[in-house]
Amino acid sequence: MIDIVSIRAPLRPTALYDAYWRFAAERQRTFYRRLANERPFSDDPVISRHRFTNAYRAADRVSQYLIRHVLYGAAPLDATDAFFRTLLFRTFNKIGTWQLLEARVGPLSWSRYRFDKYDRALSAALGARQRIYSAAYIMPSRSAQFDSQRKHRNHLRIIELMMAESVPQRIADASSAEQAFMILRSYPLIGDFLGYQFLTDLNYGPLLTFSEMDFVVAGPGALGGIAKCFPDAAGRTAADIIRHVALSQDEEFARRGIDFQSLWGRPLQLIDCQNLFCEVDKYSRVAYPEFTPPLGRTRIKQVYRVSPEPLRMWFPPKWRINHRIPKALLAK
Repeated sequence: MIDIVSIRAPLRPTALYDAYWRFAAERQRTFYRRLANERPFSDDPVISRHRFTNAYRAADRVSQYLIRHVLYGAAPLDATDAFFRTLLFRTFNKIGTWQLLEARVGPLSWSRYRFDKYDRALSAALGARQRIYSAAYIMPSRSAQFDSQRKHRNHLRIIELMMAESVPQRIADASSAEQAFMILRSYPLIGDFLGYQFLTDLNYGPLLTFSEMDFVVAGPGALGGIAKCFPDAAGRTAADIIRHVALSQDEEFARRGIDFQSLWGRPLQLIDCQNLFCEVDKYSRVAYPEFTPPLGRTRIKQVYRVSPEPLRMWFPPKWRINHRIPKALLAK
């Protein structure tokens, strides 16, 4: 593949771009130390104290639960249930909410779905002052078409609408990742960021077979990180820059003398490089405050807390990396 971006005027990065690669390597090193329970997990005081996503999105705790329990359970899923279960899970983005629904309404499948049962279960949880949404990102709650005061009802109705309009099959028939994204993006309350997250999750499962190098959409955090690393994009889009970074990763690590430990042989993909820009934007607030613009955010809210449960990994079989994971670290 020819990197079209590289034949344009050269990008002129700031010093934070150097930190981008060092952060990626240290965050991945921390991941492997955490797997092996080797303390300290990181020598970087900012990474040790604050919560950051993994260098690889699929290695994050919630993504792992999605892959292992929502998409690849005891029985193979057809296109309908792969879609329904993925969107239901990631809409709330909270393991506890998925487990609550399973306990209250039974197996989660489209054929057994009933709005009233799901609504009662979620409303009861809210009545007991339980959080049903993750704080990882903000979910839009209302639109002209869906304007209930309870946002979970609006989100359930949107999933119903997509199921009624055969979106699972339309997604499965899409000729490209971008086309699949545009189908998702056309629905109320699903913007660029959420549409891309849904696409990535669906692509973990049996419904889609796109490469994670096919398509990328930069989220708000990634846009902030890109702007700090490349104040002058020289006419490039955020997607151009993310692709350029992903394609040049071996050279960038080598240039800095960094020994990057990949995900058992899988290089960083577009989604991972996009996420890393978001995390570096966050990291720079404390480690490189000089890059924070006036009135910009100056602190990292979430503090890292070690889970007592040992980490175990398992990835989509189509990636063909599970056989490389040591048996002691393999979830299945």
